[in-house]
Amino acid sequence: MENIKGKVIAITGASSGIGEAIARHLSSLGAKVALGARRVDKLEAIANDILKNGGEAVYKELDVTKSEDVKDFVKFVITEFDTVDVFINNAGLMPLSMINAYEVEEWHKMIDVNIKGVLHGIAAALPVFEEKDSGQFVNITSVGDRWVGPTSTVYSATKFAVRAISDGLRQEVSKNIRVTIVAPGATESELAETISDPALKKMAVEQFRTNLLPASAIAKAVAYAVSQPTDVDVNELVVRPTAQKSF
Repeated sequence: MENIKGKVIAITGASSGIGEAIARHLSSLGAKVALGARRVDKLEAIANDILKNGGEAVYKELDVTKSEDVKDFVKFVITEFDTVDVFINNAGLMPLSMINAYEVEEWHKMIDVNIKGVLHGIAAALPVFEEKDSGQFVNITSVGDRWVGPTSTVYSATKFAVRAISDGLRQEVSKNIRVTIVAPGATESELAETISDPALKKMAVEQFRTNLLPASAIAKAVAYAVSQPTDVDVNELVVRPTAQKSF
């Protein structure tokens, strides 16, 4: 993991779950991590813990649905650490529902966070990468980026979109800028908490969110992609619990 040490890595949605695990794991490997999310108290606690363990971490309040917020986050990271080497688009929502429940507001929220949030991250970090002709995007999607079923229609659509955006970006940028997607299967996180229908949330927890991967498994997958030599771009990693067969 020698290619991780000293890298400046910015992470959205870093206040819990996969984002928190990524921050903790990469900092343990010598990266300088910048944490962004809306819950500043959570960020502060995580960053302070990283500092106590000898790592380097900073944090800033961040709403990925606001383009200027994400630009300010990148400027903050550069002020603190002089550059950005890896930008991890991790923030996401998963309020599952049937289409005929007409949860239009929830659809808009998913699109704003899961798609526009990723685009805002790209728009903020890509100029930095292009100026120095190096860098890496890691976009956290889901196995829902290649599978759709009842209740996941809009959620999967947002993840399909991020997969398409990521592959298009990879083809458009310099050969020295890498683009990776990491698609987790059922993983420990707060995603199910965004489901507003109590019965559907109960079903999701009891039937689908069992035998969960620890968030650290996804963090290790991210570390693998980031640690590769600069001429190697790991395009996609799909990481599922061994017991997860159906999607």
